Amino acid sequence: MADASAARTKAVFEFKSATLPLIAVILKTADLAVLTEAIDAQLADSPDFFEQEPVVIDLSQLPAEDAATTLDFAALRTLLARHQTQPIAVRGGSDAQHRAARAAGLSIAAMPVAPPARPAPPAEAPSPAPQIVREVPVPANGTLVIDKPLRSGQQVYARGGDVIVTAVVSDGAEVIADGNVHVYAPLRGKAIAGARGNTAARIYTTCLEAQLVAIAGIYRTAEVPFPAKVAGKAAQISLDDKKLVIDPI
Repeated sequence: MADASAARTKAVFEFKSATLPLIAVILKTADLAVLTEAIDAQLADSPDFFEQEPVVIDLSQLPAEDAATTLDFAALRTLLARHQTQPIAVRGGSDAQHRAARAAGLSIAAMPVAPPARPAPPAEAPSPAPQIVREVPVPANGTLVIDKPLRSGQQVYARGGDVIVTAVVSDGAEVIADGNVHVYAPLRGKAIAGARGNTAARIYTTCLEAQLVAIAGIYRTAEVPFPAKVAGKAAQISLDDKKLVIDPI
């Protein structure tokens, strides 16, 4: 009887690891009123951008004075759910914050072992606004397509492949890929190709107005104006040895 019961159990379900799109909301303040205002403002123009995707609340960048603060995770879940996300876990933070998160029905996720290779951008003034990171693994040689605008503070990272964006990448937004980056719209934020060291990766855009472009850790910012032949025009960016080459398309 026990063998028959075990056989039936095996037949109706099994456990497997799953690779899912992951959004990390990286908090830079524990003040819920400030977070509410910042998130509402940042996502006002793209209310359906996330389409009920799972969210991890990242506490690793909270300032030292907020390290001991017990956040109202129930209210934070409600805030994020209002913007079409599904908060499922917390990573980083203190033991007390973890206990509060579990009490609100969230699990505790491990911090990543190592972040993807990133160029060092110019220093910027600190901001309490949260950073919203949409990290999407793609199949080998695959392509991630984003057809909605990326607003300031939003970041999309195509892990393991290329990314195509068919809408504007605004100032303060970032589009990152381990492979190529294609932006078929104004590129006004940051574009990072070859994030894990692929020197053959390229960046393509139909309107080059970027704050920063980078390939395999070699970057250039808007502090050095783009040549007139490519500024505001269609361009491709490649890497020649350790020098970025920007050519018109």
